[in-house]
Amino acid sequence: MELAPIRVNAVAPGVVRTPLWEGAPDRLFGQLAGETLLGRVADPEGVAQVYIGLMRQDHVTGHIALADGGSVLK
Repeated sequence: MELAPIRVNAVAPGVVRTPLWEGAPDRLFGQLAGETLLGRVADPEGVAQVYIGLMRQDHVTGHIALADGGSVLK
């Protein structure tokens, strides 16, 4: 509230297939994908779309957008 009218939002991604995971076995990604409702691991472009969506919505503030493929729900 102290930052109003500046909008403050955050994105909380799940596992994202990036170079950070380079060298991880494919079976790990298969297992992690099985723990999401979407059945797949995110790619950086998909998570970037969440950021872009929050930036385009000029009436959203104080929100944490989960980009975890539904793993929190499972």
